[in-house]
Amino acid sequence: MDPRLWHKVAAFSGVAALGLGAYGAHAFKPKNLAYKEVWQTASLYHLVHTAALLAAPLTNRPNIFGGLLTTGILAFSGTCYTVALLEDRKYSSLAPFGGFAFIAAWASLLF
Repeated sequence: MDPRLWHKVAAFSGVAALGLGAYGAHAFKPKNLAYKEVWQTASLYHLVHTAALLAAPLTNRPNIFGGLLTTGILAFSGTCYTVALLEDRKYSSLAPFGGFAFIAAWASLLF
């Protein structure tokens, strides 16, 4: 895969991160306010790791780094968005895998 493709993935993810962040800040009104914090955490991790995706082409293994970050965004942030939107923590089972993917992505830069 062309390493520069990660810029397009980052662009798509950035659009999604900003849209979901704006929704969370202005329109999301959960019955239980604790879920507002869950949404904010999802949004923060989504946006930070989207910015990191821009550096994927500069790494020694861009597809590993970019793939793990994308997996982390989908599994961690996606799960948190779902939990917050549905106000039900029973959907949280993928979040730890997303967190592990984030850690693995950053660790991949060591090699």
